[in-house]
Amino acid sequence: MPLRQLLRRPSQDGSLLHWIHTFVLHVMTGFLAVAAHYATMYAFLRTGMSGVPASTLGFVSGASTRFALSYWHIFEPSRGVRVASLRFAVVIALQMLANSALLALLLEAGISLWPAQVTTTVALTFVNYLAYRLWVFR
Repeated sequence: MPLRQLLRRPSQDGSLLHWIHTFVLHVMTGFLAVAAHYATMYAFLRTGMSGVPASTLGFVSGASTRFALSYWHIFEPSRGVRVASLRFAVVIALQMLANSALLALLLEAGISLWPAQVTTTVALTFVNYLAYRLWVFR
């Protein structure tokens, strides 16, 4: 598939190829959301804030990036921005709790901050995609 085709919003046909295409876009735009998350987290760590609160604030920054890219470039929401925003807020709140809880658990287990955060991010990627695809942007 040419890069130009890969980067455009896929048409919704329900095929396996469509699911793969939207997941690839989800992961690609996820890099931008993670960059926003980690940059914000790093900035707050530089002020002396501890890891979990800094990660939580970074998560909010990444979530905003994720919503915009998902709504306008990946999925084809059928109920408009208001409904998608409300659903996204519910899911993102659950994801923020999961992010904070998993990060805290990994830190308690003795894993250093950045490897623990990367592990948390990877673990939540698949759950996030399914929540967005099946409910938020449906």
